[in-house]
Amino acid sequence: MTAAPLPYRVVGNRAESTDTRTLELEPAGEALTGFRPGRFAMLYAFGVGEIPVSVAGLRHGVLSHTVRGVGAVSRALCAMRPGAQVGVRGPFGTEWDLASADGDLLVVAGGIGLAPLRPLVRAALSEPEAHGRLNVLIGARTPQDLLYRRELAAWGRPYCGVTVDRPAPGWEGEVGVVTALLDRASFTPQDTTAFLCGPEVMIRATARELRHRGIPPERIRISLERNMHCATGHCGHCQLGPLLLCRDGPVVGYDRAEPLLAVREL
Repeated sequence: MTAAPLPYRVVGNRAESTDTRTLELEPAGEALTGFRPGRFAMLYAFGVGEIPVSVAGLRHGVLSHTVRGVGAVSRALCAMRPGAQVGVRGPFGTEWDLASADGDLLVVAGGIGLAPLRPLVRAALSEPEAHGRLNVLIGARTPQDLLYRRELAAWGRPYCGVTVDRPAPGWEGEVGVVTALLDRASFTPQDTTAFLCGPEVMIRATARELRHRGIPPERIRISLERNMHCATGHCGHCQLGPLLLCRDGPVVGYDRAEPLLAVREL
């Protein structure tokens, strides 16, 4: 981890939807180390600013970051073409810690919350004997907003379900909230570890439903987002109760986070 951004070169820029792209970055010099599923980096668009972006993949030294263009910095990053340089600081924060998850795995993602869960799913698929059944439940606004569509067919061990809020003509999949997919998943509640990422309203509703179905709160892990600036635990912008989410998060146990989820962001 470095305090100053290191230069990385854009080697790929793939459209995921109309406003979301996945950047592939390789080091232009010194490479950062320590990237693991759930952690994040600060991406700097030179002359514009920097934002926190979760790690969406790391293969052969190439970092993947999925960015939704909603502000000046994110739009600048989405517009970058191969050969452009990006500053990268990190990695920061806590990880999903798949190694400590025994039994069945339940991954629930909403919208761009699928991005930080993608490397977790890939890691679980690479070592199927290390865990029980893997269920991936994905919610998106529309079929066009669904991320990583080309990968999803390989994620169904034994079940990968997708639902959307607003179907498009020709959509033959599920419509509705992501928790409706739980009835099709195969898992033993008391022996299941759940990983949740997405809008906080989805996280709260899903965590409550998982508790109702018998998954212990200490086995539910959620990724939270607040207004991260320094990423080193000094500025306090990302404080949530006693937690500084850039340091103590973004991945937090639900048993620790549940009483804090009613705290509004400043």
